[in-house]
Amino acid sequence: MEHRYATGPDHVARADTAALRDQYLVPDLFVPGEIRLVHTHHDRMVLGGVVPDGRTLRLEAPADLRAGTFLERREAGVVNVGGPAVVVADGERYELPTHACLYLGRGVRDVTFADAADGDGAQLYLVSAPAHTAYPTTLVLPEDGTVRELGDQETSNRRTLRQYIHADGIRSCQVVMGMTTLHPGSMWNTMPAHTHDRRTECYLYVDVPQDARVLHLMGRPEETRHLVVADRQAVISPSWSVHTGVGTAAYSFVWAMAGENQAFDDMDAVPVTAMA
Repeated sequence: MEHRYATGPDHVARADTAALRDQYLVPDLFVPGEIRLVHTHHDRMVLGGVVPDGRTLRLEAPADLRAGTFLERREAGVVNVGGPAVVVADGERYELPTHACLYLGRGVRDVTFADAADGDGAQLYLVSAPAHTAYPTTLVLPEDGTVRELGDQETSNRRTLRQYIHADGIRSCQVVMGMTTLHPGSMWNTMPAHTHDRRTECYLYVDVPQDARVLHLMGRPEETRHLVVADRQAVISPSWSVHTGVGTAAYSFVWAMAGENQAFDDMDAVPVTAMA
């Protein structure tokens, strides 16, 4: 499990492109036949990429967690960003079509991931955070999440937001998770930008065409920097950082948060005229 240590706004202000990418961009989560994990000390979140590639992969506890099982003191949300997948949690089988979400509660001991029998190409994105109690493992299909239509085509940010793990949906201790899809012709996500000092947010960009990129803005509103992000790359956004982006084509992204509270609208908007 790779570790990323916590940083402050001054780090971003002084960092060059390579340092920004090393600290905040996760470029290679999805490797065939592997489970890759990255731990950030911001709210102690763990990001994971799972690519069964014809195998059955078991979620083990890295030695650094000092736990008998991965979910001994943690919970996790899993979104399938590839072909049909099967997750088995303590003997219970869950079938995840593309963009389905599975919540795994604290205390689940045995978790495996595999391609569905009638498909291949499963790619699962896992986000985990410490948990103080146990909630039941729950599956939500893409059409069953809380759907919010946001933005406007005139400002190039018309998008469909699906909330999966949140206060009025799948219950959790810390993890809040969902997926946003931009409509054709829209390029901006989350505009105006915002911060929320009470929680860290991570984006996984998906459905980005091979010849397209997303320019992801981060840093303090008055001292922004950018990352150039490709398909299936993730960005760690500390609580003090804005997080917004514009693509050269429409795309989707999985957003996940952990921290002090779960209120989706608990954020501090930053007018674009106040950014620099």
